Amino acid sequence: MKKLITVLVLLSFGPVCSQTSDSIPLHQKKMQWFKDAKLGIFIHWGLYAVDGIDESWSFFNGYISHADYLKQTKGFNAKSYDPGEWVDLIKESGAQYAVITAKHHDGFALWDTKYGSLNAIKSSAAKKDVLTPFVNELRKNRLKVGIYYSLPDWSYADYTHFTRDSIRYTVEEDPKRWNAFLDYYQGQLRELSERYNPDLYWFDGDWEHSAVEWQAAKVRQLLLGKNPNAILNSRLKGHGDYATPEQGMPITRPKEPYWELCMTTNDSWGYQKTDLNYKTTDQIIGIFADVIGNGGNLLLDIGPKADGSIPKEQTDLLKGLGRWVHKHGEAIYGAVAGIPKEHFYGPSTLSKDKRTLYLFVKGNPNGEVVLRGLKNNINRIWVVGQGSKLEHQVLGKVYWSEYPGIKYIRVPEHVLDENMTILAVLLDGEVNLYRETGSVIESN
Repeated sequence: MKKLITVLVLLSFGPVCSQTSDSIPLHQKKMQWFKDAKLGIFIHWGLYAVDGIDESWSFFNGYISHADYLKQTKGFNAKSYDPGEWVDLIKESGAQYAVITAKHHDGFALWDTKYGSLNAIKSSAAKKDVLTPFVNELRKNRLKVGIYYSLPDWSYADYTHFTRDSIRYTVEEDPKRWNAFLDYYQGQLRELSERYNPDLYWFDGDWEHSAVEWQAAKVRQLLLGKNPNAILNSRLKGHGDYATPEQGMPITRPKEPYWELCMTTNDSWGYQKTDLNYKTTDQIIGIFADVIGNGGNLLLDIGPKADGSIPKEQTDLLKGLGRWVHKHGEAIYGAVAGIPKEHFYGPSTLSKDKRTLYLFVKGNPNGEVVLRGLKNNINRIWVVGQGSKLEHQVLGKVYWSEYPGIKYIRVPEHVLDENMTILAVLLDGEVNLYRETGSVIESN
């Protein structure tokens, strides 16, 4: 019955599920690296970095004319771009994959595409393909390659939409023109597939047309025909593999088996010199802990400058996050969602066999942390990345009730991490929680 439920859930998430000979869904197998990775780095790099304005949206919403927006091509020079340094920083952050904006809604492509002329080689000061060397560095360092691709192209003459107040045509009015655009965008996707064979495609902008109009099913098959293990995000009108909440951490645990929160380090996706509202390292670590505790991934965004250098504030944040992630890797990589927060007031994860519970302790607990409703006996407790063995006490457990009492774990101040401490609790079996409303008299 449980196996049937799992299959039905995956089928409802998209047309992605088939069975292997050992009865493990193929979709589950291809998603495993993504589920284990936990952390990715999002990179928004494009023309908008020149003047530090809203990426694509600045002309779409009428804050600037399209002609003035495109003048930024003269300033996109990539003169300080070092893809090796980028990848070194991504590795230092602890991320296992990266997603880069190969083309945003403005239509500016980072690679040498034969479809259209608005790209880094033909129409920018850089005069070079800036996507290929980055992908090559990711591959060399054994990091997974994700490519962001915008379905809309507001600069392309045969696309329907231009600005918020200006639509060139509708699909019904001119299906021949729409078919010309389909050939254009699917041709670019074919290029990306053949040249880079991405591990992950990150689509965006699907709201402007239906799945039928985008030919979403055809696109999925096109990409999977090249690489059946490629992963697609949810923004292909119901033909993706995982959900993509944006900016806001879900308040309740998502029901989808695979999901990823994409989030900026400040308030902007691309580089904006005036946006100094950066999150602190503690805040990013706290959000990351909440994400993985609820079974998701974090895709943390950075926005390089037009010359290809990464702002110091963003570099410092990624390095600070990386120090913490590398120290606590056993509680992060490959872990699964933790226990409900009624049992522990904070994030938690579990080892895959669910026999080790990891408790994420924010700040100074002033001597102890509390576990409620844990039926298991505890074999050992230690501080992840630090090694100290900790003691615990059980109170409120009585012989005549199944109620397991309250477990108090003593946490001395000297073991605390500067950002967030993680405790590993080794159980005597798979985690077993008491979920009743209270202790019931069973015999006395």
